[in-house]
Amino acid sequence: MIKRILVGLAGTAFTPIAIQRAVALAKAHGAEVTGVTVLDSQRLRRLPAPAGIGHPLQPSDLPIPLSPDSIEEATQRLEKACKEAGVKCRLLRESGDAFTTFIDAARYHDLIVFGLGSLLKYAFPGDNPNDQLIRLIDAGVRPLIAVAEEFRPISRVLIAYSGSMESAKAMKRFVQMRLWPDAELKVMTFNPSYERAYELLSAAEEYCRVHGFKVCHQSNPGDPKVLLLPAATLWQADMIVMGNSARSVLMRQVLGDTLRTTLTETKVPLFLAQ
Repeated sequence: MIKRILVGLAGTAFTPIAIQRAVALAKAHGAEVTGVTVLDSQRLRRLPAPAGIGHPLQPSDLPIPLSPDSIEEATQRLEKACKEAGVKCRLLRESGDAFTTFIDAARYHDLIVFGLGSLLKYAFPGDNPNDQLIRLIDAGVRPLIAVAEEFRPISRVLIAYSGSMESAKAMKRFVQMRLWPDAELKVMTFNPSYERAYELLSAAEEYCRVHGFKVCHQSNPGDPKVLLLPAATLWQADMIVMGNSARSVLMRQVLGDTLRTTLTETKVPLFLAQ
């Protein structure tokens, strides 16, 4: 059961899709939506001017997706969408570090919807996008739907399952939340051992089935970083479910290779849980 959905308002190409997804889920599940702006206005004023600009950095010097005007447009879009859908809406505007506000608010929401791809595509000048992604993972901002740049109905969901506790938790969280109870599921593993793959897939498929889902499975031995997205495309998946260990990410100080590659290249949304 979900009652509170948090949506990040970054003012990028991902934001309208995040709003549409959050409002649609809120209407279907009787939930309310909280929009939080994620442009750090105080930090914006402290940024040095880029080469060739003879004055302190102004909002007009930023790419459109990073401007306060685009954030304001996003908040108005959210309020309008919620009103039309009959969904309760409230807004949080960051006052300082945007991600601190976002992370704090995530503690009291059942689901987070955000365009994580916007961190990779529309970073602040001089930012390392990995740092913000790792920060969100370390803070436990889950479960999270990372939207793509195109909205699509969810009727087929591919679950990337390795047998690890992290991937099992992601699968169970998705199944138990029943965000799209009529969706067809496919559990896929990339384990090189046929016997181990069959054991994992049979148990995972049975778990999904007892929760009332139509489900099938597939073994696809090889590197998931290379094979996951083509497999999702071939099956015409509308969403991919993934897990990722915050501990392993922090130990290496890099984002997991499969998750990073998938976030960068995916054309379908991701459901991330831990």
